[in-house]
Amino acid sequence: MVKEIMKDPLFLALKSEPATEADKQIVKDLLDTLRANLDRCVGMAANMIGVRKCIIVVASGPFQFAMVNPVITRKVKPFKTEEGCLSLTGKRPCTRYEEIEVDYLDADFQPKHGKYTGWTAQIIQHEIDHCNGILI
Repeated sequence: MVKEIMKDPLFLALKSEPATEADKQIVKDLLDTLRANLDRCVGMAANMIGVRKCIIVVASGPFQFAMVNPVITRKVKPFKTEEGCLSLTGKRPCTRYEEIEVDYLDADFQPKHGKYTGWTAQIIQHEIDHCNGILI
């Protein structure tokens, strides 16, 4: 189900709780909401639809995928950039890494490890910041 986008910075600044298999519907709702906003959004975290669970979704090319309880385990090549956010107005400066490795659960709650670079890595970092209550 497509959900409304949360814009309250006080809510968005709260740290998310770990997701469990009982949260599978949130994964589906988050993917539906991302797909409904692909014209203006490349990633979302569950708190952006009003749910404080550590779930993110990412659009990479023609694909959209979920990461549940993602943890960055490796960061390489920091760089400075500016980012916008569907939940916030304007752009803000931040530091990102060109290469990352992430441990997470997929949409079926199976453990995964991924290596990401470039734009996809940047999206994942932005959304994991959301889970940690960090706003750009």
